[in-house]
Amino acid sequence: MDAVAERILADPRFQEIDRHFARFVAGLDPAADAVLPVAAALVSRARAEGHICLDLEAAADELAAAWPEAAVWGGGDAWARRLAACRPVGGAGEWTPLVLEGRRLYLYRYWRSERTLAERLLTLAADPAADPADPELGARLGRFFPSAATAPDWQRVAAYVAATRRLCVISGGPGTGKTATAARILALLLEQRPERIVALAAPTGKAAARLNEALRSVLAGLDVAAAVKERALARPAQTIHRLLGARGSGAFARSAADPIPCDVLVVDEASMVDVALMARLLEALPAGARLVLLGDKNQLASVEAGAFLGDLCAAPAENRFRPALANGYAAATGDRALAGEHADPAARPLQDCLVQLRHSYRFAADGGIGALCHAVNAGASWSAFEPLFAAHAEIRWLPLPPPRELAAALAAAIGDGFAPCAAAADPLAALEALGRFRVLCAVRDGPYGAAALNRLAEDVLAARGAIRPSGGAWYAHRPVMVTVNDYNLRLFNGDIGIARHDTDGVLRVFFSPEGEGPPRRFLPAMLLAHETVYAMTVHKSQGSEFDRVLLVLPDRENPVLTRELVYTAVTRARREVTILATPAVFAAAASARVRRTSGLRERLWGMVNSKQ
Repeated sequence: MDAVAERILADPRFQEIDRHFARFVAGLDPAADAVLPVAAALVSRARAEGHICLDLEAAADELAAAWPEAAVWGGGDAWARRLAACRPVGGAGEWTPLVLEGRRLYLYRYWRSERTLAERLLTLAADPAADPADPELGARLGRFFPSAATAPDWQRVAAYVAATRRLCVISGGPGTGKTATAARILALLLEQRPERIVALAAPTGKAAARLNEALRSVLAGLDVAAAVKERALARPAQTIHRLLGARGSGAFARSAADPIPCDVLVVDEASMVDVALMARLLEALPAGARLVLLGDKNQLASVEAGAFLGDLCAAPAENRFRPALANGYAAATGDRALAGEHADPAARPLQDCLVQLRHSYRFAADGGIGALCHAVNAGASWSAFEPLFAAHAEIRWLPLPPPRELAAALAAAIGDGFAPCAAAADPLAALEALGRFRVLCAVRDGPYGAAALNRLAEDVLAARGAIRPSGGAWYAHRPVMVTVNDYNLRLFNGDIGIARHDTDGVLRVFFSPEGEGPPRRFLPAMLLAHETVYAMTVHKSQGSEFDRVLLVLPDRENPVLTRELVYTAVTRARREVTILATPAVFAAAASARVRRTSGLRERLWGMVNSKQ
């Protein structure tokens, strides 16, 4: 290998797996250009950082700045020419370890996933539902979505899209009614054709369980036949991996050859689904089936590679539709609001499938939390945030103390937040109390990370006499979060329980009931991987809701600190948010966007800008 390449690969910014892949690729073509192993290592590192591909222009600039001797390799176009001549690098459609498209370099698997996903989404968007026209569609929409205070009623628009097209993407912040809309959509579709088979899925077991609960609650209040309600929930929601029949090592039982048996597939928390998994899901969607995606485009993207929902919702304009759809909606409902400013002759088929819900039923747009969310999404400076905290009692700002003073600064909040769990009369009351307050951290490690805050909370509560840790891991009133799925116990990654002594004096861990009935209880030894959860990372909190949230940011800037992270943390709260941070770090986080390089946005929308 070239000496310059060897020096670059020795840099600690590369992991050993990056170096191993670089040597493997270089070994496939010993006479290849010296840029090949370096590009291979950069692609490997980029994937670990959440990118779908490597931007060669940015890679060339980074290398030239860090190693001037690498400047002789040229810029992005020169890198592309050099790599195109290497045997392990192929063009679109070639089965090679690396695939080159323009100035984007992919691992083959991610190139295939991105292309497949884009093709399937565009095909769904261009394919109207094949059902015969429903003469009662307008009446059904009016019954399930009575007149709203403002027009258009975006929930009703979403239902119209789902009833007339094969793809419906419903994005909206917390409390905008995404799941309630999905429940009414299912009721409408099943009234039209009772024989339809519904499949429900979410990226995690916890999210799947919440989807079941939310749909059951909404359907219970709808004026529809009992058979419709039963049909909608005949197959409870499950994880996407389980729906696809995961077999390990990325293999799935379900595919285009053996698709998912369904006529309607609803996927919740779509922002948490990575590009590769979503591609496999769409490959397994049967011909003619509808797909309804629910999510919040402003939330954190998936832990794995890609920013699927953000790229999908990156339309040139929000809530703009082709005139045919806008006029069809007006004809069905009598509401011509959509046919006015929201009709756009230049709109594309994919835009007909995207509906952004705008009205939050959880908090007012001009209230503290709503205003804070708006400022965060706008990337406001500290000068805009400061008056918000002064004007609204439900959002509080506390200066970040040094680590040695952190316990004193948080003692009151932690004591008031968690002591009610220990004082609760029974396990169900304790679980309800536990769900009212949570400490959220941007990072896991360090003095301001979740691990340190969990230890701090134990010390504070022990000093108050609320808990009595005995030196072992388990003690009464310890809150825990499951971190792996256990299908035998029906405990899923993200499920939260609390340890208490049972009526027989034995310490057990109690979890919320499934539906009606008492809490589920397990001996501590029965739980697989789990952790204490007074504090949790913002990533782990996705999909959860608490009355009050205390957000703790580190004392210096960090790549994980982005506006998506702050927005996700703030929107976990129903009533009150307290933020512990320095003004500089908070403002920097609000101004930083998640940047994930991919070609999905360009494939879907034809935009050259491929970074979120």
